[in-house]
Amino acid sequence: MERYPNFSGKALLFLFLLWFIWFVNFSARIMLSPILPIIEDEFMVNHAQASSLFIFLSAGYGIAVLVSGFFSGKLGYKKSIVFSLAFLSLVSFLIPFVHNFFLLYLVAFILGFSVGLYIPSAIPLITEYYSEKNWGKAIAIHDTGASTAIFATPFIALFLLHFFPWRGIFTVFGCTFLVCSIVFYFAGSEVKISSPPKAMFRDIIKIRSLWLMAIIWIFGAGANLGIYAITPLYLTKELQLDMGYANTILGISRLGSVGVAIACGFLIDRVNLRKVMFLMVLITGVFTVLLGLVPVKYIGIVLFLQAFFVTGFFPVGLVAIAKTFRREMRGPATGIIIAISMVFGGGIMPYLLGVSGDLYSFRLGIVILGIFVALFSTLVFHLKELE
Repeated sequence: MERYPNFSGKALLFLFLLWFIWFVNFSARIMLSPILPIIEDEFMVNHAQASSLFIFLSAGYGIAVLVSGFFSGKLGYKKSIVFSLAFLSLVSFLIPFVHNFFLLYLVAFILGFSVGLYIPSAIPLITEYYSEKNWGKAIAIHDTGASTAIFATPFIALFLLHFFPWRGIFTVFGCTFLVCSIVFYFAGSEVKISSPPKAMFRDIIKIRSLWLMAIIWIFGAGANLGIYAITPLYLTKELQLDMGYANTILGISRLGSVGVAIACGFLIDRVNLRKVMFLMVLITGVFTVLLGLVPVKYIGIVLFLQAFFVTGFFPVGLVAIAKTFRREMRGPATGIIIAISMVFGGGIMPYLLGVSGDLYSFRLGIVILGIFVALFSTLVFHLKELE
């Protein structure tokens, strides 16, 4: 197919559609965070039990990303996204019927699985629709769907809680996903690639940069989604802030992240990709440490700066993956890296932070995480493909 040479007309419209789908997908994935204090109180569970929902959410997400990365190209990237949206709609409609906390584990897993089917199809689709010189911009603009969701979701939760109980929020999501699946079915052309031979999968996992990238992504996801997941609990339970105020701080702290994601997209095409990636991770680590050290009155400022830099990592990281792997490897490699990072960074790290909150304090866990993020930023210089 002929690629779009610039961002205008159908090219811009299609990118906006993908952006909105990613925004809604990501909002559904992280919605448990702003409503977690309500869930914790309703089911009378401790911080570790409440935070463990993110293990199941991220495990489902990781498995789906991995599976989708290997098979979505053969099935068709467009069909894979439509299936993901339809499945998300069904799951969202079923959530209001859950009244047992342990069933929430199963629901979190299925919700994560449904969301995870999307991104390994979206990134190869973008690289097929747009010329390589515009990959940085297209991927960064698309990725602002996630950063915008991270900013908007606490406010969406507060708004919808005025009209519905927390379960009703997912009914709204179910309707939205249903509409998106229908619209996307009629949008654009299908893109397929032949299924790569099994030997290629063995080749992918032997690539050193795959595992270096995965480790960097684990700590990037931990500093982003891991911190995001437990912040409402940290602010309300440990720092004794009001839930509405805590979610407002959480949302506002993500406001600058939308702009930095776009800026990084334009920066990537002009400067050294590896240096930008290193600086984003290193500075994120520093502000994560400060997040666990500063007095309460400065939490909002540090949270804003931490989110500002960690958000910039993801569009940079996605472009790095696209440039590291060949076309036929791109989907599977994206799947493997994101799967590993979401399971460990987006799932296990929030749980460990919750355990830290129960045993000692959230602050200690956050400081330790920040130190590791800063230390592992140096792995960027071992990615030879980015030289």
